[in-house]
Amino acid sequence: MPDDPDADGLTVGQVSTRLGVTVRALHHWDEIGLARPSLRTTAGYRLYTAGDLERLHRVVVYRELGLGLDTIAAVLDDATADVPGALRAQQAQVAERIERLKQLSAGLDRMIEAHERGLLLTAEQQAAIFGTEWNPDWTAQARQRYGDTPQWQQYAERSASRGPEEWQAVTDEVAAFDRVLADAMDAGVTPGSPEANRLVERHREVFASYFPLTRQMQVCLARRYEADPGFAAHYDGVRPGLASWFRRIVDAGARAHGIDPDTATWQ
Repeated sequence: MPDDPDADGLTVGQVSTRLGVTVRALHHWDEIGLARPSLRTTAGYRLYTAGDLERLHRVVVYRELGLGLDTIAAVLDDATADVPGALRAQQAQVAERIERLKQLSAGLDRMIEAHERGLLLTAEQQAAIFGTEWNPDWTAQARQRYGDTPQWQQYAERSASRGPEEWQAVTDEVAAFDRVLADAMDAGVTPGSPEANRLVERHREVFASYFPLTRQMQVCLARRYEADPGFAAHYDGVRPGLASWFRRIVDAGARAHGIDPDTATWQ
């Protein structure tokens, strides 16, 4: 065997550079018998001959096409191997991956758009689902005001997976709960009672369709329901006095959990 590594072959390092393959991969292919160097120097250096290099070229080509090492070995060494069949099978797998990547890309597009827009509905769809009094600009205003908050991010993540049917279901659930609240108020349910506290917890569950709501955040939201003219008009339109009654049952529920409604903050 020659002592000069370049005399009759290429070293592992030289082959690694020439083929763009890591030394580790070459060692692994040698260990499993896929592509072994034919020569060694007296000093123990592995040397790849021209024939070895040609085999390595083929290994690299098939590897880049996605074939597994066992399949590559069969293609290179088994004279009866169905090479076109192996390539067709790999082609089918690639097609499946391409389709999955297309779906992933579409999902990323929706997620990006949801973070930027909030609702992925046309103005017509919004009016049909949320009512003619709904203003499509409200979502853009909310994005401008709350776009950097975790709650907007959570809302966007939910919105990205929803179409008109899903939003209609959310709207129907919220409207149904509003009627439950109105019926409870009419029935004389008192703040702090077990029934009132159950309604407070149910509100948090229903509201989670938008983003998770802590009890402190719920207190702040109930305050806004009562104080904001738009929200107050909505709830009082369901039943006069409903916005204020709802704030009272939320405050009582918060106190039951050791929260002072007068000092509650959005957290």
